Amino acid sequence: MKVFFEWITLGLARWLLKPVLRLSLRYVDVEDPWEPTDRPVRFWALGAGSVKRFSWYFEGESTVEVASVDGLCGWLLGCEQVRDPDLFHEADYWQHPGTFEQLRKGDCEDFALWAWRKLVEMGIDARFFTGRRADMRADSWHAWVVFPKDGLDFLLESIAPNREEMIRPLDEVRSRYVPHFSVGKDFQPQAYGGYLLYLKESGLRGSETAPPTIG
Repeated sequence: MKVFFEWITLGLARWLLKPVLRLSLRYVDVEDPWEPTDRPVRFWALGAGSVKRFSWYFEGESTVEVASVDGLCGWLLGCEQVRDPDLFHEADYWQHPGTFEQLRKGDCEDFALWAWRKLVEMGIDARFFTGRRADMRADSWHAWVVFPKDGLDFLLESIAPNREEMIRPLDEVRSRYVPHFSVGKDFQPQAYGGYLLYLKESGLRGSETAPPTIG
């Protein structure tokens, strides 16, 4: 209930300030969508289905044992991509990784949340991202994971159809993705220049008070 009233109060404040925000965004120059910003972020900003604090996705025991990134990819390849309206009759529903392990069905954030948790459990400093692919509409968000390995950052596209497309060096594919937010093992969300770009392009058409669906 506290989170609900925070959401309503903040949404009302932003609605009242929207003309000022719209004017200020005209002067925002986003050179790199991947550049972190100091913009405060609450967990529910990451998507319409983000209604739990991020520590919740790490609660409970996992029933799937994977010891490597390759094993993680192999398990994901055995899962089925299904839209939330078809699976849960909701526009955007973020599954707990334990539920995803039982169903082995879901959309991009379900795949990515599970992969993020498993990578962190392996001791890898992975981050879960929401944003959009460059070829997507501004109001159609996506989820993926970024993790370091051997001094390089890699992007994990958890719904890719094969291992080759699932793991790619970030430098090779970063132009294809526009990050809005990410969260790491400390569960503290981080905003990026891509979100400011989204606000600027969308003209603040309710984006602050009604996060888009993901998947």
